[in-house]
Amino acid sequence: MLAALLTAGLLLQAPESKTPPSVTLPKDLARVLSDYTAAWEARDAVALAGLFAEDGFVLAGGRPAVRGRPAVRHHYTRHGAPLALRASAFGVDGSVAYVVGGYGASANEPDTGKFTLTLKKDSNGRWLIFSDMDNGNNPPKAPSPTP
Repeated sequence: MLAALLTAGLLLQAPESKTPPSVTLPKDLARVLSDYTAAWEARDAVALAGLFAEDGFVLAGGRPAVRGRPAVRHHYTRHGAPLALRASAFGVDGSVAYVVGGYGASANEPDTGKFTLTLKKDSNGRWLIFSDMDNGNNPPKAPSPTP
């Protein structure tokens, strides 16, 4: 009986999709992703930091949180590579928004990681990143045994 229940439970679990469906973002939210991509590929830490709110966060996997534009600029210094960002969900409520998506080196390849952006509008109506959280799709490596 227990084996039948366990088997039924396993059959009910749908396999995870490697790439969730993409959504089209409104123009002002899409601008954030395209500006981020351009600055990242250009290895332009100043431009990347300029996309963040003054008190914005970078929440990179396996690293302490980074807060504030100067710290964000320092964090992104000497970082960059080919980048394709893809949105799979978004929402807007007044002056706050979010984008959830995936990233990789190319739009023609499966995502190598995922991200969430929390955005807020500045006094000029421009969306700025309040928090950028990302992590890779590979499972974490097990710690090496200590001798």
